[in-house]
Amino acid sequence: MADITDIKAILYTEKTLNLQEDGVIVVQTSPKMTKNSLKQVFKEYFDIKPLKVNSLRQNGKVKRFRGREGKRADFKKFYVTLPEDANIESLAV
Repeated sequence: MADITDIKAILYTEKTLNLQEDGVIVVQTSPKMTKNSLKQVFKEYFDIKPLKVNSLRQNGKVKRFRGREGKRADFKKFYVTLPEDANIESLAV
């Protein structure tokens, strides 16, 4: 069962800030998180029921550092559509 510690970050980029104006926030999580568990986390911790959740799995990039090859961690991104009256102070920029 997933909990709030599986949410790694709220993404703040130019694209995600434009989406936030439409009530969509972008959340980066661990790869084991599912749509239903994310909905449950939002309901439990923020007392908000998301209208819609879209997910996308992102594989980590292979990078070189000092001649050695390494791999960044895999993660999932969720696009969470919130109701119009929803306001999460901890997520505001």
